Amino acid sequence: MALPPPDPQFVLRGTSAAVHTLHFSCGGQEPGVPTLFSGSENGFIHVWNLKTHRVDTELDGHGRKSVYCVETIGSKNRLLSQGRDQRICLWDLAEGRTSVTDSVFTENVGFCRCSLLKVAEGRWLVAMAAKALEEVQVLELPSKTSVCTLKPEVGAKLGMPMCLKLWQLNCGSQPLLLAGYEDGSVVLWNLSMGKVLSQLVCHQEPVMSLDFDSEKAKGISGSSEKVLSIWSLNEQQNLQVYKTHKLVNAGIADITIRPDKKILATAGWDHRIRIFGWKKLKPLAVLDYHTATVHCVSFSDHKNPSERLLAAGSKDHRISIWSIYTQT
Repeated sequence: MALPPPDPQFVLRGTSAAVHTLHFSCGGQEPGVPTLFSGSENGFIHVWNLKTHRVDTELDGHGRKSVYCVETIGSKNRLLSQGRDQRICLWDLAEGRTSVTDSVFTENVGFCRCSLLKVAEGRWLVAMAAKALEEVQVLELPSKTSVCTLKPEVGAKLGMPMCLKLWQLNCGSQPLLLAGYEDGSVVLWNLSMGKVLSQLVCHQEPVMSLDFDSEKAKGISGSSEKVLSIWSLNEQQNLQVYKTHKLVNAGIADITIRPDKKILATAGWDHRIRIFGWKKLKPLAVLDYHTATVHCVSFSDHKNPSERLLAAGSKDHRISIWSIYTQT
């Protein structure tokens, strides 16, 4: 018999708006207690103390426009955020600072989250949807120099990029980009050549979210349909459908594979969080707490399995924190 799904370990309230993005940083002062960052529809970024379950810091840099991406850059004091004000902001939170130190104007009106990749000590790439509807721009940070602009071939009809994932096989190897598009395609881009290596139609509807496991060369994507698509990358760097998994209810807003590559979580339009084993996509649990769409899910990257947490942010203004650890 399967165990009944757990209740949240605790719930964070106080964003006073829908929560669109979450990010854990485990390099805090206290070992075992990560910091959680959240971005909300009202333009605020909250830095949560998971010991007190309260907000430590409130950041306001996006002109009260929805924040839909927050990532730390190297340390928990250096932050990148992206909002509907068409800006990507860089923050330095050391010594209690709360102001934006630099920003990039993206000129993109969509809601595609940027993707960040460390390529060397102190050097990062950021991929973002560009001003021209079908294009993706890649910049180097902190210099903000342009690396490339990825333009689909004339007549490709991919539509807008909806989700992005920069990755590399190992430090020093060629950075690559996986992009999910409006037409349901997942495309693998070579950044140095600025060209498509492979394209695969995974969904009938726009690809809302994707994640990729570079060790297994296998990824997963979700859309507004009732299906998860699992695909793989062969040695010739061709994308192939590996399998599909039918869902009870339609609509996946976010997918994330846990850093240890054992399990993954999906954020559902049906208010539920689903947990799967990553190896065979075996359904493990349905977490039912929220009263509205779950917009985002994020795992903490603790080395100790018993300290690993899952956070989920919802349209209901709440963030649920779960302790899920399966050794399998």
